[in-house]
Amino acid sequence: MWYIDAVGFFDRLGGVLRSYLNDGDDWNEASGGHDRRFSGDPDLDRAFEDLEGFLNGRHTSSGGGNPADWNDVHTSPQKKPAVPERLRPDFKELGLEFGAGIEQCKSAYKRLLKIHHPDRHTSHEGNMKKATAKTVKINDAYKHIREWYENGGKQ
Repeated sequence: MWYIDAVGFFDRLGGVLRSYLNDGDDWNEASGGHDRRFSGDPDLDRAFEDLEGFLNGRHTSSGGGNPADWNDVHTSPQKKPAVPERLRPDFKELGLEFGAGIEQCKSAYKRLLKIHHPDRHTSHEGNMKKATAKTVKINDAYKHIREWYENGGKQ
């Protein structure tokens, strides 16, 4: 697993840093520059090999593993999955722009329910039937959008 290799790498790197801090050597004076790979300390040498391999986009001998594992760890964050077109009418039903966030959907849903809830239209039977139908559409639209967001966009 990539994280086991990374933990070993960072443990070795931490050891290298501790050794520099403890012995008081100046980085440039002690190494003759920035290259201290062949110090005689095998852990230090492996740490520098791993660091050089990591910086060059490949993995070196000490930790094993696949170079793709290192590249996957250090790529840009994953983009959110695109909202499927089948949800476009649901966003429209809530009066929102296609692809709006779940918080916007929730507030629009609550606002519309306050307006169209059948209990607010009990004085007129025709309006109550229309409000009931509209409430069903609003509930379905919000349900579809909420389920899509809760499943991480995998529906």
